[in-house]
Amino acid sequence: MGMFVRLADDFGGAVSPFQKSFFRNLVAVLVAGALFALKWRDAARAPLPRGAASCWWPLVLRSVFGTVGIFANFYALSHIPLGDACMLNKLSPFAAVVSSWLLLGERMTVRQGVAVAVAFVGAMFVVKPGFSLSGDALASLAGLVGGVSAGLAYTCVRRLGIMKVEPVFIVLFFSTFSTLATLPFLLFDYQPMTGAQVAILFGAGVSAAIGQFGITAAYRLAQPRELAVYDYSNVAFAAVMGFFVFGQVPDVFSWIGIAIIVAMGMWMSRIGAHRK
Repeated sequence: MGMFVRLADDFGGAVSPFQKSFFRNLVAVLVAGALFALKWRDAARAPLPRGAASCWWPLVLRSVFGTVGIFANFYALSHIPLGDACMLNKLSPFAAVVSSWLLLGERMTVRQGVAVAVAFVGAMFVVKPGFSLSGDALASLAGLVGGVSAGLAYTCVRRLGIMKVEPVFIVLFFSTFSTLATLPFLLFDYQPMTGAQVAILFGAGVSAAIGQFGITAAYRLAQPRELAVYDYSNVAFAAVMGFFVFGQVPDVFSWIGIAIIVAMGMWMSRIGAHRK
């Protein structure tokens, strides 16, 4: 998804982050809506458990935190160095683990804590933040809010999984909420796009939808402490795609970071296997 969003600016005029977010979320709404209609066309099953009125508050909170996270991250990306913005956004796994401990009572083992911390160090090797956060205090604060909000959103997804809410409905609700929240920005600052940009943003939307289904299913089935390490894999994938698509050659520090993230993911898998 990130590759497509970055690629869009190379095939026409610059497109605002909010406009990119709108089209990305709109495609996710269409995909999730189609799947939702197919799955419940005979009305034999309900997307929410019977009598589960309490499911609505984590659904709304998941959507609010997720949307705030998107907006805050986009603002940070526009005002502080990319590495610094990525570093702040990568606080989301820590926020998910801490909030799941405080709100859901799910604790973390020492080994899991070490794996998450080392994976974060690996991510820093890849993004190489400049730590020049004093240049724009508001943007730095926005980046921090974005990372924490994403972690809180993941915790809400975990709660919805415990409550047996269907993943398709979770994705559809969040995507619809986020699309509507982005609509005012689009109406006041719409920028014409080329056909290539529309096609590229369609690809971003499809990628985002697949990612949403994947992460929603993951947090429904496992605790945040078991998934936090894998959240850093997108940094490694971004570095590899940057090489093949944009010709950005990763330096030795990036390769070290990728190796650390992969190693921690494998170690976390072994921890889970031994526990079973």
